[in-house]
Amino acid sequence: MKTYLDCIPCFYKQALDASRKAGASEKTQKRILDEVAAVMSRLSLKASPPEIAKYVYALVSEFSGTKDPYSREKVRSNELALAFYGRLKRRMVSSGDRLLLAVELAIAGNIIDYGVKNTLDIDSELDTIINTEDEVIKKERKSVFDYPGFKRALQKTKDILYLADNAGEVVFDRILIEEIKNMDKDKKITYVVKERPVINDALMEDAVFCGIDKIADLVSSGSDAPGTVLSFCSGEFLAMYKKAGMVISKGQGNFEALSGTERPVFFLFMAKCPVIARDIGCKIGDVILKRHKGKR
Repeated sequence: MKTYLDCIPCFYKQALDASRKAGASEKTQKRILDEVAAVMSRLSLKASPPEIAKYVYALVSEFSGTKDPYSREKVRSNELALAFYGRLKRRMVSSGDRLLLAVELAIAGNIIDYGVKNTLDIDSELDTIINTEDEVIKKERKSVFDYPGFKRALQKTKDILYLADNAGEVVFDRILIEEIKNMDKDKKITYVVKERPVINDALMEDAVFCGIDKIADLVSSGSDAPGTVLSFCSGEFLAMYKKAGMVISKGQGNFEALSGTERPVFFLFMAKCPVIARDIGCKIGDVILKRHKGKR
């Protein structure tokens, strides 16, 4: 997905929020915003938002001296989501369609996104997901919620590459991966995290803390962009990406980075900004399970 003009104010807001979380002085915050402005003047809008955001967050780290401004939020997100794990699993037992519920919960976990909503009250929002799930999760038209296509693709493949999004959300991914493995224990699932900190995106330690290593192989994409920008990824990851029988991609950042990719991808996320909603043709808050057929 290309970057729209409406994305530009969001980059400044994210830079300011991250600078404050990093403990930067007001003078340093101003310098960071000035540097962001300089970067924005050089970059093309043909670049995807995660490509530009990579440079924005790198500037915050460089001038603030803080490599991981969201470290506390990530720890809290992981701990809170794990506290919900038992309740999530108990819901699975009574479901008439366990896979569908697992997909819905995995997407519901996508609310944990400081890049879009830095005032997020995780406790309240997750509790809403659990207690009023039928109201929050809506099956949309097939163009944006293609569950039948997702289910067919799962049945046909033995090799799944699962692209992670945020810390905390990893626990919800775990529920879906466990259900996929419950359907077929021989499926090989590889869970992909970021190489270095960016916003609250999941790293290797987050995946291990949340127990993904017990049910899937863990690898890094080699990138620290807030989305799987292929030009920033390692050769090892790119080889797996090309060969995988199925790619499951979580989060808006991954959609922004991969929506024009040549290979087929299933995107799972919640539409949380007007630019994304307009690009897809949905409403803010809609639940997305979108099948991208690939471009050749």
